Amino acid sequence: MLPAVEDCHSLVPSEALSPPSISPSQQSIPSVSFTNSKGSKNMSFTRNKLLPVLVLILSSLSILRLVRIALTTSNTSPLLAIALPPKLQRPKSGFSEKHNRTSANEAAISGKEFKLLSNLIAEKTPCNLLFFGIESQYLNLSAVNDGGNNVFLEDDPYKLSTFKVNSNHTRMYKVDYKFHAEKAYKLLKHARGNKSCAPDSGLRNSSKCKLALTDLPREVYEVKWDVVVVDGPRGDSPQAPGRMATIYSAAIIAREGNTTDVVVHDTDRMIEKWYSWEFLCDENLISSKGKLWIFRIRNEKNSTSFCPDKVIRQ
Repeated sequence: MLPAVEDCHSLVPSEALSPPSISPSQQSIPSVSFTNSKGSKNMSFTRNKLLPVLVLILSSLSILRLVRIALTTSNTSPLLAIALPPKLQRPKSGFSEKHNRTSANEAAISGKEFKLLSNLIAEKTPCNLLFFGIESQYLNLSAVNDGGNNVFLEDDPYKLSTFKVNSNHTRMYKVDYKFHAEKAYKLLKHARGNKSCAPDSGLRNSSKCKLALTDLPREVYEVKWDVVVVDGPRGDSPQAPGRMATIYSAAIIAREGNTTDVVVHDTDRMIEKWYSWEFLCDENLISSKGKLWIFRIRNEKNSTSFCPDKVIRQ
């Protein structure tokens, strides 16, 4: 039988097991309050430091954008000038600028074009050659026409003073043209609706036709020309003298001869193409090379129309 056990008593005093008492001053936690205050100061400091950096970045981006716009505008300006109507484009200056002229050593026509033209003249030599426009290559062609008659009509005083003629059979005349290239379409409408522009009117009697060149040297009207070359005036901008009157007048001159070949250069340009189809006619085109077209016109002095079909070809 087990012995009786007395009531047990804890070996640890009750005071040791109870939680220690905490005074009110010890209940406050100043360290937590201190930590939050420090974080707020750090955040304020970081924000103030980042603002100038952001301003600098945005300013740099704005400057880069402006530079990019400026570069794009400068690169695109030539295309815009081409797209603008002629009246909105800045007019080019006159013949005083040498870069707008063909120099004495610069080729006006390509080698293949020159060969085609020289072969044509060689077949007809000696013959009567009339040139609207003067270039060094054309002077060489006049030398091929040994014993023939060569006349150059030029509106550029610079070219007339640059090129020299050493033959009694070659002459150069200063001429003037009234209309700029930008008037081409209005003049074409005028010629279609005006009877004085018909081929049977002649040049000297066509004072009412704006396209007729009535003040050329006398021999131009009196000689029956075998070949007429149209490569002038320059007609390379809307404000430059255009070739409307020279192509029309060449067509009239050709119809007063027996059989005349009319040569038109720069037929890649709209005016030369339009006026060639209108007054020289596609059925008369006998040869072409590059930008050079050759039309053969027979005597049709009494004809009332240039071509059976007067539709402008694009």
